[in-house]
Amino acid sequence: MKERMEELIDIINEADYNYHTLDNPTITDQEYDKYLRELIEIEESHPEWIREDSPTQHAGGKIIEGFDKVAHKIPMMSLSDVFSESEVIAFDERIQKEGFHPEYVCELKIDGLSVSLLYEKGKLVRAATRGDGTIGEDITHNAKTIKVIPLKLKEEVDIEVRGEIFMNKKTLDKLNEERKKNGQPLLQNCRNAAAGSIRQLDSKVAAQRKLDNFIYHLPNPLEYGIHTHSEALEYMRKLGFKINPNNRVVKNIHEVLEFIEEKGHERESLPYDIDGIVIKVNSIDDQQKLGSTAKYPKWATAYKFPAKEVLTKLTNIIFTVGRTGQITPNAVLDPVIVAGSTISRATLHNEDYVKEKDLKVGDIVSIRKAGDVIPEVVEVKKERRTGKEQNFEMIKNCPMCNAPLVKKDGQVDYYCPNKKCPARNIEGLIHFVSRDAMNIDGLGDRIMEDFYNFHFIATIPDIYSLKEHEKDLTRLEGYGEKSVTNLLNAIEVSKNNSLEKLIFGLGIPHVGAKTAKLLAQKYKTLENLMNQTEEELTKVPDIGDIIAKSIVDYFNDEHHRAIVEELIDLGINTIYLGQEIVENEEFSGKSFVLTGSLTMFTREEAQEKIESLGGKTVESVSKKTSVVIVGEKPGSKYEKALKLGIPIWTEEEFKNKLQ
Repeated sequence: MKERMEELIDIINEADYNYHTLDNPTITDQEYDKYLRELIEIEESHPEWIREDSPTQHAGGKIIEGFDKVAHKIPMMSLSDVFSESEVIAFDERIQKEGFHPEYVCELKIDGLSVSLLYEKGKLVRAATRGDGTIGEDITHNAKTIKVIPLKLKEEVDIEVRGEIFMNKKTLDKLNEERKKNGQPLLQNCRNAAAGSIRQLDSKVAAQRKLDNFIYHLPNPLEYGIHTHSEALEYMRKLGFKINPNNRVVKNIHEVLEFIEEKGHERESLPYDIDGIVIKVNSIDDQQKLGSTAKYPKWATAYKFPAKEVLTKLTNIIFTVGRTGQITPNAVLDPVIVAGSTISRATLHNEDYVKEKDLKVGDIVSIRKAGDVIPEVVEVKKERRTGKEQNFEMIKNCPMCNAPLVKKDGQVDYYCPNKKCPARNIEGLIHFVSRDAMNIDGLGDRIMEDFYNFHFIATIPDIYSLKEHEKDLTRLEGYGEKSVTNLLNAIEVSKNNSLEKLIFGLGIPHVGAKTAKLLAQKYKTLENLMNQTEEELTKVPDIGDIIAKSIVDYFNDEHHRAIVEELIDLGINTIYLGQEIVENEEFSGKSFVLTGSLTMFTREEAQEKIESLGGKTVESVSKKTSVVIVGEKPGSKYEKALKLGIPIWTEEEFKNKLQ
């Protein structure tokens, strides 16, 4: 672990030098945040190892040649970062535990270059970068070229203020148009363009870049009789500084979260780049009592917006066996935060997918969440290869039972043909009791694995014979009489589920929950479905050749027939109990997308009502979408619907259409 700490210090210090000093970032912000968080965790568990040159002990870069060094009388500290709603709440809980019940000020986190401005008798005498937090660079000659930075204040006051120098999006676009005409390399982004501009030795170059500035911090407000941060912002505005109007005093952490969500939706429409929200305790007295760590103030933090696409390392490729025997390669990743959650695994689907993307173990890859939900590997960063990467090889035998794998004609997937393969059996059992299938409360993944290994459950019908092992179950660690009774009751109740739950639970290849419901509504009984031909099945809307063949093959298999017959003997319902479809011109044959928080219906209720009238619900908005139904605080789906001109119903309109 100590060797890893040493390695992280070298990586982060090198990244700091490239980012802050050379304005040439070599790793992404997400990679940097991941490394820093890992280092902090190691140092917290082993404080005796902390080195003086650790990046956790200072705030950021070095001084470049050509600029004079400037000592900050009051250190320019960095802010701690949080990446999720739970971490924002934890920040508030830590402050509450100290005995404070604060109101907060929320501000936009501008993606630019930090600056300190010093005035004497109201005149600008010095502008300096953050540097390492203690020593910065004198950039006065360039700061004076920024029109929004006042050379003279409205009062003859001695004061130091701090803020962010940045470049607007339109300014960057215009500069790049000119640079393209002149055959010059394009500026990468607003942040790098601003930092590079402010570090020009020739102030004429900086002046041409038309930089901007927001002031957001007064380091010593009590000296001016100011006792809240919001008052400090107003005071600096009256002196002539440009203050971002997008700040808000909020009463509690719930209002903080509302501000984060609101500004997250507005982010793309802003004229400048932001990468998060800064949260500060408003009371200066409380700020001073809370104090600071070696690097961060305890009274403030920065929520970083989830990255849509981040980089991490592909450390291994492992193989799993699904309930149908399908073999799936999976990426094992260095843990990384994507869209607010930590990702360490991602499916690679099949051999062709891995080869098409040319993935190798050891590669740096970009990760995103498909549809904002499922982690996926987007591409490999070949320019980051070192030559030590290992080529991908598809396995020949099942990783669980060692049976030789087979590949079906016309398909890209490999399968384990052994129907008694432990992995296939366990996955099939877990699927059968899952929420969208038979929904048996108390039979989670780990419990199902335990019961399988204890030989209580080997096949699906064994679930309904579990009561024969009641005494044995009560002897297991963590299982009392009450929990076992509740579990057995849940199993018994599941016998009364509607037919679509059973069809989905059987695990017929290519038959998902929606297809199962479609089949149940069409054929009413399991017996009717079992006796259909491929030709008859393909006449059902949304049932193609592959699904039809899969259904017929499943019920023609003697092993599957035996399972179904045993379930029938055990008293499992095989009749559709749901609502009958009533054709309605507002819904029939149309596809609907639900977005935002619904208050009149649960999402499941809304879906059922749509389906009962002949419509269907889909997850993503496309040109084929018929209607988007919006609840409170709709997200990107609503925005996409507006762009595509798709009809939009409010929840009230949806309710009226139903009536």
